Amino acid sequence: MIKRIDLTRDFAAHKKEYLDAITKVCEETAFSGGKYADRFDEEFAAYVGSKYACGVNNGTSALHLAMLALGVGPGDEVIVPANTYIATAWGVTYTGATPVFVDCTPDTWELDPSKIEERITERTKGILGVHLYGQPFDYAGVKKIADKYGLFVVEDCAQGHGAKFEGRNVGTLGELAAFSFYPGKNLYAFGEGGSITCDKEEYFHHMTRLKNQGCDRRYYHDEIGYNMRLEGLQGAVLSVSLKYLPQWTKRRIEIGERYISKITNPLITMQAHPANTEPVYHMFVITVPDHEDFVQYMADHEVECNMHYPVPCHLQEAYKFLGYHVGDCPNAEYLASHCVTLPLFPEMREDEIERVIELCNAYKGKE
Repeated sequence: MIKRIDLTRDFAAHKKEYLDAITKVCEETAFSGGKYADRFDEEFAAYVGSKYACGVNNGTSALHLAMLALGVGPGDEVIVPANTYIATAWGVTYTGATPVFVDCTPDTWELDPSKIEERITERTKGILGVHLYGQPFDYAGVKKIADKYGLFVVEDCAQGHGAKFEGRNVGTLGELAAFSFYPGKNLYAFGEGGSITCDKEEYFHHMTRLKNQGCDRRYYHDEIGYNMRLEGLQGAVLSVSLKYLPQWTKRRIEIGERYISKITNPLITMQAHPANTEPVYHMFVITVPDHEDFVQYMADHEVECNMHYPVPCHLQEAYKFLGYHVGDCPNAEYLASHCVTLPLFPEMREDEIERVIELCNAYKGKE
């Protein structure tokens, strides 16, 4: 079986480095925060190109803290793409604010700037864009609208580590940027982890206080806080992985571009990648007329595929109270009912890549 993603190959390749890093943390009992988490924060900020990186326990917490740092709260609204993982919206909801879902474009499948303005109200505080599947969203288009209405822009970079928009690293574009290190991300922890990058010292210190039970000095709590520290074990593991991220990214791009050039089946539609962006192919998502049939076809031929994501955010049961209906975000709804994610990870062998291409082209006898 060709897996959609196989993390065992990375571990096998770098097992000694990972275990040595974990052993050091255990020997020093630097488990909660501490020097290994702090060291990774410095390394990740340098990688992204931001002044600060605030490590946290997961990507959802990163989104939550970003919203809190910007003063989002009850009565506020934040524009969120309908086509994204649900955690993007959670970050808004946890503050007591309301996510306002906006459709994606029909080709890039990212937040559509042309649909934002009609959803802005006097309660709108900002826009949360997502670099979905590793493809940067149209930051310039979004920022133009944000500036017109005095709104912030926050980047959800959970799937975008290393991607670029107009030559700039994602994570340096918006007011704040949230990253996830969930296993399977382009940069991943051995469990959970996340980070918020920014250039403003005031944001960094506020988020550091919030994640640390609301205190700058132990046992002196200046505001309501949270237990969201990055674990030392995860910081140590991430420091090892970060060294390999550039070569992993290069390999992802090679595989993604192979798929683009060699998959020619007219039943398969691929995500558009504008010339002013440099995607990192966190996932290679396609659409087909019948995605359940395609996933079964690939499984019958020993290839694992998934669907990202089968229900758009605005139609999730959890947000039923917001009153959205089928037809409100038609492009996101089309994707949800037609999307398939092909195998793509840096350690894929050449024969596996060619097999995926062969099966895609042979689907429904089209080759």
